[in-house]
This record gives sequence, structure tokens and C-alpha cells, in this order.
Amino acid sequence: MEKKILIRCVAGLIAVVLFVQCAVPVQAAQIDISTPSAILIEASTGKVIYEQDADSKRSPASITKIMTLLIIFESLNEGKVKLSDDVMTSAYAKSMGGSQVFLEEGETQTLETMIKCIVVASGNDASVAVAEHIAGSETAFVEKMNAKAKELGMTNTHFEDCCGLTDSDNHYTTARDIAIMSRELTTKYPQIFEYTKIWMEDITHVTAQGSSIFTLSSTNKLLRQYEWATGLKTGSTSKAKYCLSATASKDGTDLIAVVMAAPDPKARFQDAVTLLNYGFNVCNIYVDANDTKPGNMEVRGGVEKSVPLCYEGEFRYVDTDGNDLGLVEKMIHLPEYAPAPVAKGQVAGEAVYFLNGKAIGSVPILFDADVEKAKYIDYLKEGLWYLLL
Repeated sequence: MEKKILIRCVAGLIAVVLFVQCAVPVQAAQIDISTPSAILIEASTGKVIYEQDADSKRSPASITKIMTLLIIFESLNEGKVKLSDDVMTSAYAKSMGGSQVFLEEGETQTLETMIKCIVVASGNDASVAVAEHIAGSETAFVEKMNAKAKELGMTNTHFEDCCGLTDSDNHYTTARDIAIMSRELTTKYPQIFEYTKIWMEDITHVTAQGSSIFTLSSTNKLLRQYEWATGLKTGSTSKAKYCLSATASKDGTDLIAVVMAAPDPKARFQDAVTLLNYGFNVCNIYVDANDTKPGNMEVRGGVEKSVPLCYEGEFRYVDTDGNDLGLVEKMIHLPEYAPAPVAKGQVAGEAVYFLNGKAIGSVPILFDADVEKAKYIDYLKEGLWYLLL
């Protein structure tokens, strides 16, 4: 009993230490950017590396389409739609202004082609056509967008349309919230990079007037200006000015840099490069794959005497202070035994990681099998077996 209490106290202390560390604001770095609102995060952990006025509500323009794409890929993952689906363009979708791929009313394209139109050319017409295909109407689709934003904790975001064309003051988000949805899209559905890395690609319009070739050209100039660029989305209107959520990958480190309200297109891309370069220079990632089993635990009162254990997953830690990550230590915290019954997937304990004497994170250790509680007949069988031996 005393050992259990001690373990709980240690776990509680670790949780408090980690909370305090996470609550410490990001220190302002000396980064020269013209963008008024920006944030830089490491994608796999979500750690904020740099931020500048990241919570001011601003018009996002076509950055909105990141959430549109997230809903699309979520619908694909759930089997509600397929990439091979034919998506028809309505009169309303055709009427969209701004950036478009000039879809005609009644024209059909596969969902995959429409995704390319959204990602590469930032087609407003394609965005609305897909929204209608998935939800029946743009209004219903936008409801899904706002529900997802709430689920992700994007507390300073509200969408009015699926493409960002609106000038409504009620259509807003922040650099931090853009980073959140960008991370969700790219880490949960990495296949998005198959489309965001496209520089140019032809599609074919087939209408009553015949067929014609249209070339999609990427709005993300970083694909040609920055060797580690992988995506993600640009946006610009007179109200939003110039926005960008830029993703890049170098030597196993994945970063997301968001800039909002940059004064001109050149500043938008240059500020993103400045942020990404800073991130790649200061980030050092520690990874423990946890691909070996942590052993077995004694079970008391069960039909089995022990139960195998496993880690919930890998552990990642991002250091930006120049620490020697070779000094990271791992400590296993487990009770002496587990009382039956035991359920597979139930938390048995945790692996806690320390650097320079401070806890930097933990990974739950789980039971890897079910163990039922022993009944009278089980004890009787065990006694008979013992006598026979």
C-alpha cells in the first residue's frame, strides 16, 4: 500500500513539473520579420519554437482551405467519399470569384483532381464543389469546419465559408490556430504532401463545349525557392493581406511556419524562410521508438500469474536550448503487482524521461493482454495440478 501511495505521489509531482514547464511562455528570439503575426512549431510534438502576436484574430483568406482539406481527408478516411468520386460543379460553385480553375456548371472532375485544384491552384470553385459533394451544401460543410475547429481547441477561429473569399468580420482565425489545423492535417494525413509538392500539373476540362487543357500552377513559391519546402497553403485578399502556412522537412525535423498579414508577397515567403531556418538551426529532437517490450508484471488473483507489458508509443522531445540529448535518462515507474482482472490497453505505469534532473515527458506503459480474475474452480485446478506434480 505504501509503495502504491509513493508511486502516485511521484507521478503527481512529475505532472506538476511538466505543467509548469509547458506553462512557461516562449522566450522572444531575435528574429527579423516584417509579418505582424507569426508562429513556428515543430510538427511531431506541436512544440512552439517562436511566436509573435500569434493570438490576434485576423482574416485568413485562402489559408481557410487548410480546414477544408482536413474535412475532405477526414471524410476519405471514414469512407464517406473516395478519391475516384465524380464531383459535379454547381452554378453556385462556378460563380465563385477570386482564385479559380474555371470549372463550368455541370462539369465533373474526380475528387482527387478537385483536391489538386484546391491545393495547387487554390481554386475557390473547386472548394465549394467539394463542400457540396461531401455535405450537401457549403453551409453544412462550414458547420463541419467550425465543429472541427472547436474539437481541436482553435478557440479564436470562426469560419463563414470554405474558401476564405468572404470579407465578413465573422470569418477569422489566428496564427496559432492555423498552426494547430496545419499540424492536424499534415501529421494525421501525410498523404497531403503528395499534392502540396506539386508545382505544375495539367487537368482536362470536359464540358458541352468540348475538352480543353488547364494548367494548375502552385501559389506556393517556396517549392522553388526553398529546398526543404513541402507545402502547405497560401492566402491573400485586400483585407487579409498576405498569409502563408509553410511546411518544411530537413534531417528528420518537420516544421510549420505561419505568417499572417504580411505586407507583400515577397515578405510573406521571406519571413517564412527566416522562421524555418531559425527552427532548423535551434531544433534538436530526441526520439525513443520504444520498440522493445518493458517486460511482464506479476498478477495476483488472476488465472495467469503475470501479464506482458508494452509502451503506448514512441517518445519525442524537442530541445531548443542546445542541451546534450545523450544525457536523457529513462525511468520506469510500475507498481509491484497488478490485482486481477487486468484489461489489455489499461495503463499499468509509465516511462518518465529526465534531462539534467528535470522531467521532460512520459509515455504510458500498458497491459498487453487480458487476465481474468481467478474463480474457485481455477484455484481447485491449480491445487490438483500441484499435488499431481
